[in-house]
Amino acid sequence: MGRRPSVFVHPASAEEDRRLQRISRTAKDPVRLRRAIVVLMSAQGQTVKHITSLMQVSADYVRGVIHAYNERGFDALDPKWSGGRRPSIGERVREHIRLIARTSPVDWGVTGFSTWSLSKLADHLVERRVVPRISRETLRRILREGKVSW
Repeated sequence: MGRRPSVFVHPASAEEDRRLQRISRTAKDPVRLRRAIVVLMSAQGQTVKHITSLMQVSADYVRGVIHAYNERGFDALDPKWSGGRRPSIGERVREHIRLIARTSPVDWGVTGFSTWSLSKLADHLVERRVVPRISRETLRRILREGKVSW
């Protein structure tokens, strides 16, 4: 198998070089910062092998960043985060949960305590078939989003 050819970014203009240096000094997002440094090092003539040893990233990562920058320019530096999993509990059910949390357990025929705990509220929601199951952490997040506290 032959040697892989070296990959470099396209020759950078003075303005692009200044912009890359500014991003590498001020970027708050670590992914954007790492990508800007890779592009800057490549623009300065560093080989992929040298960049991988200095940055502690894979050669495929470096080549991918360089190719993306050559194709899309500065847009390639921004991470494209996916939205993650969709909420399994809809907004109407979330509002219903918040409504129940704002009431007293006695109003629901639950005796033995005067305020809801996350565990007791989660058990109550499952018993009443508001939700099939819910973790305390999910319940805590739903209540926090609705500014429900007790």
